[in-house]
Amino acid sequence: MQNYINIDAKEHMNDKLKIIVPLAGAGTRLRPHTFSLPKSLIPVAGKTMLEHVLDPLIELEPDEVCIIVGHLGDQIVDFVKHKYDFNATFVEQKELLGLGYAIHLALHTIDSSRLLVVLGDTIARTDFSKFIQAGRNVIGVQQVEDPRRFGVGMVKDGHIVALEEKPQHPKSNLALIGLYYFEDSQNLHDQLNKVIDLDKRTDGEIQLTDALELMIRAGIEFVPYEVDNWYDCGKVETLLHTNRRLLEDLEINHDFPGSVIIPPVYIDPTAQIENSVIGPYVSISPHARIYRSIIKDSIIFSNAAVEQAVLESSLIGENAVVKSKFRTLNIGESSGTGDL
Repeated sequence: MQNYINIDAKEHMNDKLKIIVPLAGAGTRLRPHTFSLPKSLIPVAGKTMLEHVLDPLIELEPDEVCIIVGHLGDQIVDFVKHKYDFNATFVEQKELLGLGYAIHLALHTIDSSRLLVVLGDTIARTDFSKFIQAGRNVIGVQQVEDPRRFGVGMVKDGHIVALEEKPQHPKSNLALIGLYYFEDSQNLHDQLNKVIDLDKRTDGEIQLTDALELMIRAGIEFVPYEVDNWYDCGKVETLLHTNRRLLEDLEINHDFPGSVIIPPVYIDPTAQIENSVIGPYVSISPHARIYRSIIKDSIIFSNAAVEQAVLESSLIGENAVVKSKFRTLNIGESSGTGDL
């Protein structure tokens, strides 16, 4: 599908840009790790998920980045304040009533301006400068095999003419991937207020898609922007898949005498690797220790220890200790040791 460019959108490029990043979800499909760690701070391919989301946005020089937090939100606030120097504000979402409700909360704290919304639980590799110049209002999409799990857009003559949230009988295979640009956030604010006033919900939640559909019916035009490289991090299987794909983009040569490193891998400089075989597709976080083990297709969190074990397709959480097992593991944070 072609990316449609609206030249008139450049008239708005001097306006201040605000960014909203929703991060309030509890990450239940990534438990036990998310009992003690926000999903957005889970490591993947050498960075936290949140760094993969935020780092490309810095080049846009946003006037403000509004981050919506909930579960373990204090960890996210501390991380962002320590890691970044952009103007960040934080909004607490106490009720998990859906993406539309989250955006509604954030819009009460920022003034009317150009707005980019980037979901925090997926990673998109695209040129964000081109994305926000593609039209006055832009929705990121990707062709998927099963669109029933997503919001879906129908396109005609280069514009999105209708939207559906998780349709049982999709009229299109263009899934909404969590990237949205609005030339004027006031329009979005007004339509979200209508959705909330009507208490319109899908699966018990206030959906952003319903507000966008009202905007389209009101004559506001949206153009689709197809993003080829879009990665889900919502559950163990997709997180490991994302880790594999992102590691393929890295070119890092690791040298640990006495060990065999099979790229692509990422090993933090503070990690200890002794007499082990690592890779391919392994991400090892700070201060982890690997001793006499074989690991492939796995993510090892900070301060974890793997000793005399063979691991594949596994997540080993912060401070966890794994010894002498051959299996697929999904081990959360631990303060003790033991054979697993």
